[in-house]
Amino acid sequence: MRRVIFGAGYVGARAAALAAARGDEVLATVRSAARAAGLEGRGFTVTTAPVLEVAAGLERAGLHAIICFPPDGQTDAQLARLLTGAAAISYVSSTGVYGELSGVVDDTTALPEVATASQARILAAEAAYRAVGGTVLRAPGIYGPDRGLHLRVVSGAHRLPGDGSGVMSRIHADDLAALLLASAQVRGETFVVADLEPAPQREVVEWICAEYGCPLPPSVPESEVHETLRRNRRVDGSRALARLGVILQVPTFRLGMKKTRPLP
Repeated sequence: MRRVIFGAGYVGARAAALAAARGDEVLATVRSAARAAGLEGRGFTVTTAPVLEVAAGLERAGLHAIICFPPDGQTDAQLARLLTGAAAISYVSSTGVYGELSGVVDDTTALPEVATASQARILAAEAAYRAVGGTVLRAPGIYGPDRGLHLRVVSGAHRLPGDGSGVMSRIHADDLAALLLASAQVRGETFVVADLEPAPQREVVEWICAEYGCPLPPSVPESEVHETLRRNRRVDGSRALARLGVILQVPTFRLGMKKTRPLP
C-alpha cells in the first residue's frame, strides 16, 4: 500500500517508519527543512511542500492517507475533498472532544451538547474526513520514551491536581501508529483508543517516583493545573483493538514508562 502521512510529527513519524518497515511506499509531509533533515534515513520520503499541494498531485487509487496535524478550521475540509477516492483515510483526533465528561468513555459515549471552539474544530475535521470515507481515532494523552507524564514528574515540573484521584487514560505513540496503519481496513468509522490500564493520576505518579527515585510532586488546587490534568475518565478502546486486530505492544504505563535507560 502507498501511504502518505500528512504531518510527520511525534505520531506521524512513527506511523511513517512503521509503514516503511513493512515494505510500504511512504511519503511524509513536514513543515520545516530542519524537521525534514531530522527524518532523513528513516526509510521514507519527506517533503516540506504544503499538504494541499501534495494532496492535489496524488494518485488516489491504492492510497492510504493518514492525517496527524491539528485542525486549523480550514485545511481539513479542503484536504478531505482532495482525498476523495483514496483507498483509505485515517485521522488522529482527541478524546478532548468529550470535554469534562467523567466516567467510562467508549465508542457508544455521546458527545457533550455544547462544544468549545477547540472541540468544534476537531469535530468539524472529523466530519470532513468521515464524509469521504475516513476513519477517526480519538486518542487520549499520547506518550513515548521522550514525552509524557514520567518526564514531567522526574523534572519536578508536575503538580498533582487535588488528591490525584482523577483517572487518566493514555496511549503509547508506537501503538497509536500501529492502530493508524490497521485502520486502513475500515471506512467511515470512529473509535476511541487507549492502553489497557487507565489509573488514578496519583497511582501513576507514585509508581513513577518509585521507579525513578524522585520525590512525590506537591498537590495543588485543580484550578492551578491544565484542564487536561483535571479530567476523570477511563477510555475503553477495546472495540478498536478487536475490530482492527491490533495487539498493543505497550498495554500499560508500567511498561511504557519503565526506566530502561537515562531520560533525555
